[in-house]
Amino acid sequence: MTLVGHFINGVNVDTAERTQDVFNPATGEATKQVALAAKETVEEAIAAAQAAFPAWRNTPPAKRARVMFRFKQLLEENAEKICQLIGEEHGKIAHDAMGELTRGIENVEFACYAPQMLKGEHSKNVGPNIDSWSEMQPLGVVAGITPFNFPAMVPLWMYPLAIVCGNTFVLKPSERDPSSTLYLAQLMQEAGLPDGVLNVVNGDKVAVDTLLTDERVKAVSFVGSTPIAEYVYATASANGKRCQALGGAKNHAIIMPDADMDNAVAAMTGAAFGSSGERCMALSVAVCVGDEAADALIEKMSAAMQDLKVGACTDNSNDFGPVITEAHMNKVKGYIDSAEQQGAVVVVDGRNPQVEGYNNGFFVGGTLIDQVKPGMTCYDEEIFGPVLLVVRAQSMDEAMQLINDHEYGNGTCIFTRDGEAARYFSDNILVGMVGINVPLPVPVSYHSFGGWKRSLFGDLSAYGPDGVRFYTNRKTITQRWPSSGVREGVQFSFPSN
Repeated sequence: MTLVGHFINGVNVDTAERTQDVFNPATGEATKQVALAAKETVEEAIAAAQAAFPAWRNTPPAKRARVMFRFKQLLEENAEKICQLIGEEHGKIAHDAMGELTRGIENVEFACYAPQMLKGEHSKNVGPNIDSWSEMQPLGVVAGITPFNFPAMVPLWMYPLAIVCGNTFVLKPSERDPSSTLYLAQLMQEAGLPDGVLNVVNGDKVAVDTLLTDERVKAVSFVGSTPIAEYVYATASANGKRCQALGGAKNHAIIMPDADMDNAVAAMTGAAFGSSGERCMALSVAVCVGDEAADALIEKMSAAMQDLKVGACTDNSNDFGPVITEAHMNKVKGYIDSAEQQGAVVVVDGRNPQVEGYNNGFFVGGTLIDQVKPGMTCYDEEIFGPVLLVVRAQSMDEAMQLINDHEYGNGTCIFTRDGEAARYFSDNILVGMVGINVPLPVPVSYHSFGGWKRSLFGDLSAYGPDGVRFYTNRKTITQRWPSSGVREGVQFSFPSN
């Protein structure tokens, strides 16, 4: 069985202190094993990054950017292979994997603008013969811990920007689908990145804790569930590191009575069930204002869901694939069971989909549940599966209060034709990423991605302008050259201009 190892100091490392099976979730079969790094292996990767930092820091930003231009080209040339690796281990259909990769490439494109991003600021004569300027300096060795659901895109949120800012990087991807992430690192090396600037260690909590506590690591970026995000943030901060930790979500869409229901249903179908709902920006709750809107949504959504195709990644006509593991499949089904037990109505039941030829796959079909209320387990917790909940509200204010009261504040949207309502919603909703008739309001690469409340720990969001701030330290320099022959007296008052 193939072993997926590590990538340290420019070399593939097949050290296997411990291993874990990697499954094809469509067949339920273990197809590979992944090495789980010991503490010493992670420390070796950190040491490689630390050794590479001085030379890389002093590499001109334009030269760093040229590596990114070449990397972007290699990603595009090898897109089909990357998407195949994602499909085999995550289960994502090829068209969805290509969408993920394309969004990741956009972040590489943003990183190509390093010379512009790192210019700093300059002011002449802030005082008599005194000039002042700022510089954006790299931190040193930084680390990323990334989730299974976007094995290409989320790492591409992190290390291209960190590296182009002059840092060196240690990446700990998900051990559930490691191959595509490792392959991307090899392409980065092929693009001309010096040895040790990017290192990848596969592993579990041992690897995570080593990165969080090693004093050579200056910053940690994390994407995953809220309980782990909170742990990562607390541990990294306690060890003196800068940290951004993106957690879970419960993304609501408000359906106003005046919404274009056909377009809203089409948008929500993709946003709720795409990628099997395993997206932190997936729409999982539709809050309908008024029973008439709710009944219309249920009718049209039920009809639309009859055409959903769930299956293996090998058939590009499928809409979405399996969930990541058997345990997660059972967890998602358990949420549907609990909704039924707590008084909700399962309108479309995806607990037992029939996928011909894949009887052992980890499949959950699209599920629609009506009459959901706060306090139900399915509402309060993140399901992370192809399940759409319908909550009925009697007013827009009541619908917004539901969203504002929830512990998560990642993404939300409203479907309406009323500009006044849309403006009021965007101004007053307590959520970090907002869509107006846009179901997945994921910011483009030159903005920044991040939620509010328990969806983000830390004060800087991912990628974009916040990413540059996260991966650099601002240094402000004030310089004075007195005129020759001029003797100045002592000044005891606080200096001013």
